Amino acid sequence: MLKNFVKEGQKLPLYGIGPYLVYSMVLLNIIAIVLFGYVLKIGILEGAWIWVLRIVGILLMPLGIFIWYKGALGSDMDNNIAENKLKTTGVYAWVRNPMYSGVWFLISGISLMWHNIYILPLFFIDWIIMTIVLKNTEEKWLLDLYGQAYNEYMMRVNRCIPWFPKGQ
Repeated sequence: MLKNFVKEGQKLPLYGIGPYLVYSMVLLNIIAIVLFGYVLKIGILEGAWIWVLRIVGILLMPLGIFIWYKGALGSDMDNNIAENKLKTTGVYAWVRNPMYSGVWFLISGISLMWHNIYILPLFFIDWIIMTIVLKNTEEKWLLDLYGQAYNEYMMRVNRCIPWFPKGQ
């Protein structure tokens, strides 16, 4: 069982919607890989595309692991959640949801290794799923808890794609 609260007075769950969101994205990608690559055997690209997609995949996988690590283990986020403090420094100055972004890049990189044209849209489908789920869950929780401070943070920092913060 996931330990979702670590102390009395903690306002946000430790894991939030994360495990369900990640499991859903992983399952969707596994289904697509099996369906298009092994059951239907359609959309498989050949020639130079194999290497282009594999190189991009190989680059995305360690990037995803690095972003996830910086957000999950290298940021002391658990303590911020337990203390009800908004985290806006470190990797959180570049992306609001580094753990989800990291998993997204990792899943996308792995999926590209199958060099299948029908799997390519999953990159965007996963992004849409993350956007809808996060806007309707965690972002609402954070706005309720932190108010204007979180609203300003949202204006400066991207939700899922790491990038330079605006206005800095």
